Amino acid sequence: MKMFTLFTALVLGVVLQLPAQTPGTRLPRTADGHPDLQGIWTNATLTPVQRPAAFANKPTLGDAEAKAYEKHELEVNNIDNQNAPILVAAGSGSGDTAVGGYNSLFWDRGSELARVNGIKRTSLIVDPPDGRVPPYTAEARKRFAAARSAAPVESFDNFQLRPLSERCLLGFGSTAGPPMLPVYYNGNYQIIQTPGTIMILVEMDHDVRVIRMNGKHISPPVRQWLGDSVGHWDGDTLVVDTTDFRSDTHFQGSTDRLHVVERFTRLDAKTILYKAVIEDPSTFSRPWMMEFPFVSAPGPVYEYACHEGNYAMTDILGGA
Repeated sequence: MKMFTLFTALVLGVVLQLPAQTPGTRLPRTADGHPDLQGIWTNATLTPVQRPAAFANKPTLGDAEAKAYEKHELEVNNIDNQNAPILVAAGSGSGDTAVGGYNSLFWDRGSELARVNGIKRTSLIVDPPDGRVPPYTAEARKRFAAARSAAPVESFDNFQLRPLSERCLLGFGSTAGPPMLPVYYNGNYQIIQTPGTIMILVEMDHDVRVIRMNGKHISPPVRQWLGDSVGHWDGDTLVVDTTDFRSDTHFQGSTDRLHVVERFTRLDAKTILYKAVIEDPSTFSRPWMMEFPFVSAPGPVYEYACHEGNYAMTDILGGA
């Protein structure tokens, strides 16, 4: 574990030493002098977590190539078009027989690739350099194989066997985090900041992250869905260290040994640069890092009524 912690320190201390504040920008600050992170933000982006094979050796794209890729992605995934490739590939038919889920109004993946330091990125992962989740450990592969063999043939006869997001306990895709990832919709966040506590309201599933400032991890007997987050200021950057995860949240297959260190740096009036280092020696062969912007959004953060009027769970169980 010490090796992983040392690696994280090196990544945070060396790799992240980048120009933070936009030149000539006066950051809004709170009464205690720290950058004011409050407001409503979105991390919606067309940039995937892992780099697509088509961009295997291209961590960034020029504006012209990025624009062509963005146009293609939006066309392929336009569910309002009944002949859209995403529907055809899913076997949903075409023309009048096409079957989709939500229409495009409900999907909010953004319209552009994530731009950092003025350059568009092809993956949210920036380390390893190939933009991919590092290989799993032998222990993790053995654990996955055992879980597959032990799983019931049907997992539809008990609601407790359904995924946490399906049960409205957590938003899917690690939208609440940590790390806080962009998903297909409801990707807004509202930050409320005080000297002792910082709160992040997540639009999807109305999850709430509570970051205790300048505290210590408490290793509670009953662990919380989003782990235990402790924050401190490193200059003008908010650093959030989260441990004590539940074993059933398993981000990217992780265990309760997951450790995430996030950094929130306000660059200007409209941008927070978000960075996260993820490590779990029981799961990943090495720590890895993501980096992408949160952009100011007009809001408001809407109510996410997951249970109300949701017939999916009863229909799924009824289908068994």
